[in-house]
Amino acid sequence: NTIGPFIGGGCRRLAFFALCACCSLLWLVSLKTRDVSIVDIFWSLGFLVQAWIYFHHRETKDGNEQRKKLVLRLVTLWAVRLAVYLAWRNHGIGEDYRYAAMRRRMGPKFAFVSLFQTFLLQAGLNFLIGQSLYSSQLPPSGYPNQAEQSSDLTTLDHLGTAVWAAGFFFETVGDIQLAAFKSNPENKGKLMNTGLWKYTRHPNYFGNSAMFWGYYLISCAVKGGWKSVFSPGLMTYMLMKVSGVALLERGLSKRKPGFAEYVKSTSSFVPWFPGKT
Repeated sequence: NTIGPFIGGGCRRLAFFALCACCSLLWLVSLKTRDVSIVDIFWSLGFLVQAWIYFHHRETKDGNEQRKKLVLRLVTLWAVRLAVYLAWRNHGIGEDYRYAAMRRRMGPKFAFVSLFQTFLLQAGLNFLIGQSLYSSQLPPSGYPNQAEQSSDLTTLDHLGTAVWAAGFFFETVGDIQLAAFKSNPENKGKLMNTGLWKYTRHPNYFGNSAMFWGYYLISCAVKGGWKSVFSPGLMTYMLMKVSGVALLERGLSKRKPGFAEYVKSTSSFVPWFPGKT
């Protein structure tokens, strides 16, 4: 069994195949609707699927109950909010231009290719990035099925929650501010550079990253939890270099007047005071 060592024991194996099953069902829906964009709405919900499995599985039954509930509540709040927001934002606008371009380029074979290149790829990434969620559910010893040594939350739990809260603030408020800006017809074609967007060009992406570093800090309260550092690291890399900042700014540089000046004066990711152009 070559996949077993890669995805871990029974609890993580269940989460991995649950994600694959969910994404495969979404793929079938996308064939009917001819809209692959639905996979974006499921992104945060995939972490919710993992969190619920890790919380209820027998492997984690001896984990710190307060920590387990804390992580589950944080993931639930974030995942539901983001999924609802994306569903509202994307309603009635059709397939995302990225997927539409792939569909035109690949033609009829896109339907089959998208299963692996989009849906199952997302399942795999979701699983890898969610490993701090698994670590946080284990007993302090870091091993499944070992009796809990303490029911108290630690400094790392509180620090991780504070980092998560800061991230949730930046993502949520950034989304609200951008939605309000776009809803004003007078702002059509203009660049958003006020509110949180004055201090970072991507407050929502920064907030998303910060929340996963928060989950990671909480997981570090468990022995060996630090080993899941690749999870927030991969999320941050994806947001900055692959599907987030880099991809979005390639389009903004062509569509938005004044974007070059905005880049010079405003931090790309981590919030900072605006400079002079």
